[in-house]
Amino acid sequence: MVIRLRKSGKILLCILCLILLGFAVKFGIDRYGDMAYPKKYSEIVTEYAKKYQVDEDLIYAVIKTESGFNPEAVSVNNAKGLMQITEDTFNWIGTKLGYTEYQHDDLFEPRIAIEYGTFFLSYLLDEFQNTDVALAAYHAGRGITNKWLQDERYSSDGKTLTQIPYRDTAHYVQKVERYYHNYQRRSGAA
Repeated sequence: MVIRLRKSGKILLCILCLILLGFAVKFGIDRYGDMAYPKKYSEIVTEYAKKYQVDEDLIYAVIKTESGFNPEAVSVNNAKGLMQITEDTFNWIGTKLGYTEYQHDDLFEPRIAIEYGTFFLSYLLDEFQNTDVALAAYHAGRGITNKWLQDERYSSDGKTLTQIPYRDTAHYVQKVERYYHNYQRRSGAA
């Protein structure tokens, strides 16, 4: 049996197919985006983003870059947890927050890792007043970043970095910024 459609029926059928294709593509893109840019631990992220006044999307971008959302991640430098904090930095943050009851291994607990990492991001953003510089300091350390800012080869104004001399830190900053932009776009902030 052959069904013959008039011209208007064919146009209507094409429009219907395009609409269905649009839904399929949108669903696929949204599903991919949810997998590629997860927002795990959202209640904790929201809580500490508000407490320390850090953009949630930046926190997610740092977590994605640092640990890929693996709460048990450990780096070659023994940085631990979702936001990959070294023991020295952990102890320094604990002093700033007035916490004495935690140990470095407690960073495997998402709530502690996210609070410490978000506080540290907030501190660096306040100190450097520039997201890229704060991210460089998060990765390479505050001391080395301050040295770069004082070196005319890397900073023309002492406030921004025109070049990051450590290749892995430069790559880190670019990666976090890319993820941050994608998280912002997905949340409608960009």
